[in-house]
Amino acid sequence: MTAEPGTRVRQGVAVALENIQHRFGATSVIEDLNLSIEGGELVALLGPSGCGKSTLLRILAGLLRQSHGSVRIGADTVDRLSTSERGAGIVFQSYALFPHMSVEDNVAYGMRARGVPKSECARTVAAMLEMVKMTAYSKRYPRELSGGQQQRVALARTLAVRPKVLLLDEPFAALDKNLRLDMQIEIKRIQRELGITTLLVTHDQEEAMSMADRLAVMNAGRVEQFDSPEAIYDTPSSLFVATFVGTANLLPGRLARDADGRFSVACATGGQMMLQRATPCSRSGGVVLAARPEHLVMGMPSQTSLDATVEMALPLGASVLYELSLADGQPIKITQPRRAEAPRFAVGQRVGVSLRSDSPASVFAA
Repeated sequence: MTAEPGTRVRQGVAVALENIQHRFGATSVIEDLNLSIEGGELVALLGPSGCGKSTLLRILAGLLRQSHGSVRIGADTVDRLSTSERGAGIVFQSYALFPHMSVEDNVAYGMRARGVPKSECARTVAAMLEMVKMTAYSKRYPRELSGGQQQRVALARTLAVRPKVLLLDEPFAALDKNLRLDMQIEIKRIQRELGITTLLVTHDQEEAMSMADRLAVMNAGRVEQFDSPEAIYDTPSSLFVATFVGTANLLPGRLARDADGRFSVACATGGQMMLQRATPCSRSGGVVLAARPEHLVMGMPSQTSLDATVEMALPLGASVLYELSLADGQPIKITQPRRAEAPRFAVGQRVGVSLRSDSPASVFAA
């Protein structure tokens, strides 16, 4: 079934990957992975190279068969079905357009292969090209298009056959920074208009954080955390997530709790960090405090602050990034708003570093 011209929002289908394991020889690439994606949701798989995110995408698409577990799309278990039978449409990093076919023929290819009548095929091609703003390029060939235009055509071709699930495998990797941002906005718009369940594979943190409803942060074949971008940034569940997503200053020390229930970390370099909360670890003893650059503040040295020296100050638009060295030489980064009333610190100046009172810094067992 193809999309009628003007068709926009439709109900996305839920996707579940249950107890997935995939072995490559004696090595497990994915180990006992469970993931449940809501209908119409855009989920990003984020992680370092080799963590299993592209493998998981190919298992969902039916291009790879898992060693153990099951894949459900909607109410159907699809393990024995081919890619076309599953209703999974995939857009690869290379776009995979046919060089000898025009734009309109590329978009029509999947429908023609399914025996869609010529008149219906033409209507759908026109609707898809209008959706991706490529109507004026219908007679051109891939070699005559820019990278962003080729990506739009690849997306239109995938959407023309009305997949239940849209799979995007590093779709922006070949684009320059400005064009990449434009295409992220465009794909997000189309995904919202169609209400199609989408899984995006990327190693780009900004891309994942800006596009996804939820992120699955993967490491060594496992999902370390599956949550909203805000929750993953503010409340990472593991030290890996804290250091992989965004920037984190790691401060070893010992966690203690006073009689009033307030937490503090006595840092190994000297000084003390008073905490609003102690999560995910609240057990007294050796810990690592992970603080984002904006979680820390500089001021005059005190008995409880961390002693540090300003090494560098970099203006970054509306903020200033300071690099400091602690008493033991460990470098840390702090960002502060660049406002007229905000204090400025000079290179070589000795300062005291403390945690903002409203900081959501995280504590992990050492």
